[in-house]
Amino acid sequence: MGRYTKEDIIRRVAEEDIQFIRMQFTDIFGQLKNVAITASQIRRAVNNEIMLDGSSIEGFVRIEESDQYLWPDLDTFAVLPWRPQYGKVARLICEVHDPDGAPFVGDPRGVLKRELLRAERMGYTFNVGPELEFFLFQTDENGRPTTQTSDEASYFDLGPLDHGESTRREICLALEEMGFEIESSHHELAVGQHEIDLKYTDALQAADHIMTFKLAVKTLAQKNGLHATFMPKPVCGAAGSGMHINMSLFQNGRNVFYDEAAPSQLSPLAHQFIAGLLAHVQGFCALTNPLVNSYKRLVPGYEAPCYLAWSSSNRSALIRIPAPRGQGTRVELRSPDPACNPYLAFAACLAAGLDGMERGLTPPPEVPENLNAMTDEARAAHGIQRLPDSLGSAIAALTADQLVLDALGSHISAQYIAGKQREWEEYRNQVSQWELDKYLVTF
Repeated sequence: MGRYTKEDIIRRVAEEDIQFIRMQFTDIFGQLKNVAITASQIRRAVNNEIMLDGSSIEGFVRIEESDQYLWPDLDTFAVLPWRPQYGKVARLICEVHDPDGAPFVGDPRGVLKRELLRAERMGYTFNVGPELEFFLFQTDENGRPTTQTSDEASYFDLGPLDHGESTRREICLALEEMGFEIESSHHELAVGQHEIDLKYTDALQAADHIMTFKLAVKTLAQKNGLHATFMPKPVCGAAGSGMHINMSLFQNGRNVFYDEAAPSQLSPLAHQFIAGLLAHVQGFCALTNPLVNSYKRLVPGYEAPCYLAWSSSNRSALIRIPAPRGQGTRVELRSPDPACNPYLAFAACLAAGLDGMERGLTPPPEVPENLNAMTDEARAAHGIQRLPDSLGSAIAALTADQLVLDALGSHISAQYIAGKQREWEEYRNQVSQWELDKYLVTF
């Protein structure tokens, strides 16, 4: 049974002076959207009567099919703590449905729900704990973002070196007020770079949390005169921002990745899940790393993984198994970045892992060495491949991976690939400042 009924929400809106409700949903490219209503419309909202023009959302529907409806998940009702305390603002996270009531095939939240239902039919619950990195930059005299920061901190430093400490604290407290459980927060490697880690929860709630997290970070940074960005690689020569995904499967309340009797205490199912991820990570890279800029992060020397390998300790590996065992046993995929659509990324990861389990795949041996320090010949001798090195290569790998395409569904697959192909072609047609500096005089 859910936390809230329709009447619970209607009563809270009236009793708590909530004047504005944001009916939020996410497009296929991971952008948070909303239809805002006043308190007078809350009964219509909880009865799925709020419409939107789907033809205005990229990748949704054609103009002749434009009418769609927002069906709120009542359990996502929350007051936004950074908004006024008098005349409060609340939100409901919604799924998109067609006029006949059927779930819209292009709704990313629906894609993840379908894959979670498949796992449920196999007896499993999929849990995810995300680690999100971002930069806080100064703005100019007109309020526009820069890539400048007066911050002087690095890993785990604190004020006065860490100039974003107070904003990061404000973000954590606001999210906890909304019911999030924050495991940790700290300054990251690059100046102006920060990380906040969320406690694992079921994958649907984790994806919802990520969308709310990004909104909170950007909103509170702006309130403090800063610009927050989840762009994967905003500064040349500095570490980029990732979104490590910690994954586990539970059955009847037990973590099935844990096996006390195994030498590594990793169960056969954990190994199969790892093998499935390695088999399809190139195919879903365009989902977990969706931007042209994403591939500026996935280069050797900046902590982001480039090569397809796994390890219990080696942080240069694509997949790492963190130290905790028992109920805390998990598989950490280190390649994703925070620009991704979490609903699609989680669906693809789950589909890949379940494929490994269903086919009984075996992963290659662990690689304890620093993969970035190995020669090309040494990696080739171990059969170690690398991730796509550009968005163009990632699109090609996605197009060739039928399992990932099936997980997305034909509508989202076609629209996503077409949109990303346009982005790639637009980038390829640009002449960058680097090219002008390098070639204009010499040639």
